[in-house]
Amino acid sequence: MNITPNVHALKHGFSIPLAPGLNLPRFVYSFVIFGEEGVYLIDSGVAGAQKPILEFIREHGRSPGEVKLLLLTHSHADHIGGAAAIREETGCRISAHPAEKGWIEDIDEQFSRRPVPGFKTLVARPVAVDAVVADGETIEPEPGLSLRVIHTPGHSRGSISLFSREERVLICGDALALPGDLPIYEDAPAALNSLIELKKVRDADWLLSSWAEPVPGSRAEAELERGIGYLKAIHRCVREIENAGELAPMDLCRRAAEALGLPPAAVNPLVAASLQSHVANRDNPLLL
Repeated sequence: MNITPNVHALKHGFSIPLAPGLNLPRFVYSFVIFGEEGVYLIDSGVAGAQKPILEFIREHGRSPGEVKLLLLTHSHADHIGGAAAIREETGCRISAHPAEKGWIEDIDEQFSRRPVPGFKTLVARPVAVDAVVADGETIEPEPGLSLRVIHTPGHSRGSISLFSREERVLICGDALALPGDLPIYEDAPAALNSLIELKKVRDADWLLSSWAEPVPGSRAEAELERGIGYLKAIHRCVREIENAGELAPMDLCRRAAEALGLPPAAVNPLVAASLQSHVANRDNPLLL
């Protein structure tokens, strides 16, 4: 999908095997930016996504050898899955936040700490991070193109968003909470605060999330507000269930998924861990 003449969104479908015969269909976006001097990528999708990414570059009259930089918004498998293959094909540099570097370079450690079903089918192998980026830093891969780094933790400790002033796009990784979708984050207050921070970006014509369709700038603030409202609704739900008595994490997850009208696939350890962040921050004023 063409977002601007230079920025393109590529949608990669995949599935997560939750149980024998039960697969959860998902998708993730990666982004290609065509510059005058090079090609720049935001995220690499799941393992195998490097093929449509590199083919897309060729179809637009550019060479994979022109890929100079791959920026990873965070370390999860559906964002780093194709990174090693892209590095091998293009020789590009890879950048990420320092809090994500360890899991990008050691996928076994990531899987041991976050055992996503089907993990080894989603990420082919680890890859080295050449440079780390910090909140407020402006990356200028070439004249006339800049990407301001916004640290947006919550989904993960080192999640980042990127704002291009020239292209007027805000790429927010998995920071955007989607009402009705599976709540997956490590730190509920941080996730909500990140949405508040993203609302401060006023000059974006497009809000580009990894797990939602591109949102025009005229609707971006409302979409971020919906995400904030969803996180607060989850918090209210968890508090109400807790008031009825303490539950084991998976039992609380089952009750909350039913109360929130989430699909059966929401009853899983990742969502249960997200809800425990609400339990741990029960009286946090940001969530109330």
